[in-house]
Amino acid sequence: MGRTVRNSRGKTMKPNFFVFCEGKTEIKDFIERSKRDYVLTQNDQTFLMFDLDVEGMLEHLQKIPQATLLVSNPCVELWFLLHFQGVDKEITSDGCLRMLKTHSPQYEKGALTESEKRILVENMEKAIERAKRLEDYKNPSSLVYRLIEAMERG
Repeated sequence: MGRTVRNSRGKTMKPNFFVFCEGKTEIKDFIERSKRDYVLTQNDQTFLMFDLDVEGMLEHLQKIPQATLLVSNPCVELWFLLHFQGVDKEITSDGCLRMLKTHSPQYEKGALTESEKRILVENMEKAIERAKRLEDYKNPSSLVYRLIEAMERG
């Protein structure tokens, strides 16, 4: 279990944002182990960033208490694609990757170049608008924008 919440005297600690991404470890246990090394605050938030192209993943993630889902259906490349264009029809992971590469031919799964990062930042508001028009958890959808909004709220 993580450390207890620390009550400060006069100073307010900024919240910790814990973001956990796909991996082979049991998610709930990994979250608890990871938080042990931090002084926790009452405003800490836990986020789970996962692709929903795996059968049963959504149901599994929804069982994890006090976590905000940042899921993309079918994959995180949809979130990247929304920075360039809207998507309103069901799409496969391969389809997302193909469409993304029409805008960013050098894109490689799991790595972003400095140029790609800059483009994503420049077009973030458009991506957020487009993502909010999609139905949560359905294909296509991405909730990654929730992390951005939480960070802006501080």
